[in-house]
Amino acid sequence: MDQNYTKFVGIVNVTPDSFSDGGRFVEHGGGEDLGQVAVQMAKDGASVIDIGGESTGPGSVDVDLKEELSRVVPAVVKIRGALDEAGYHDVLISVDTWKSEVAKAALEAGVGMINDITAGRGDRRIFDVAVQAKVPLVLMYSKDDGPRTSKEIVHYDDVMQTVISFLKERVALARAAGVSELIVDPGMGAFVSGEPSYSWEIIDRIEELKVLDLPIYVGASRKSFLGEDRFGGTLLTTALLRGKVDYLRVHDVYENVTTLGL
Repeated sequence: MDQNYTKFVGIVNVTPDSFSDGGRFVEHGGGEDLGQVAVQMAKDGASVIDIGGESTGPGSVDVDLKEELSRVVPAVVKIRGALDEAGYHDVLISVDTWKSEVAKAALEAGVGMINDITAGRGDRRIFDVAVQAKVPLVLMYSKDDGPRTSKEIVHYDDVMQTVISFLKERVALARAAGVSELIVDPGMGAFVSGEPSYSWEIIDRIEELKVLDLPIYVGASRKSFLGEDRFGGTLLTTALLRGKVDYLRVHDVYENVTTLGL
């Protein structure tokens, strides 16, 4: 398959505590400008910029609605303005949230996609928000019921069949609510299990997800299952998945876009 088939999603976490890039931006004590980073990602080949205002990895803490809104909405406005000024009108902004109120406010600020790691389990009203805005909704598999994931080691008889069964159920619920554009994400790392081999098995069997007949979205970037060299591991997953999935969510856009397939 043509590797150009796969679109890249650049990760922008406007949080002080995200596992890889928390506190990166000026707004949280860092040294980088949100708008400039987003424009550079677009130049490097990102088709989507995914903005998250709440860390959900192991050990993360709850972020209340007011705080998440105060992080996400200004970031969306700034990034949308910077992208448009630089001529990247076609680059979508995605909001990484499970809260319907955050999704709605982000959409009003310029977002064109919702990325919900709880697949509607955290706040089912997010389906209604996606319906009203007529935007794509990403539904992700997670072993945990809530938005916080754990390091728990979960064992599977057949990890891919478990993921597919879960996503079929969530897709059916979203469609019943009226969502027309859906994207599926099998989850990666701790969202699947504290045992790394399951994530690698999903990567190896990724094309089985095509039974759902929906775009496939994968976010393996810098996750702990990759081992000590998370950067190199990320590039490897990109090489293995590019041309097989529709979206790859990555921190390092340029390096992943220029990685040769194996």
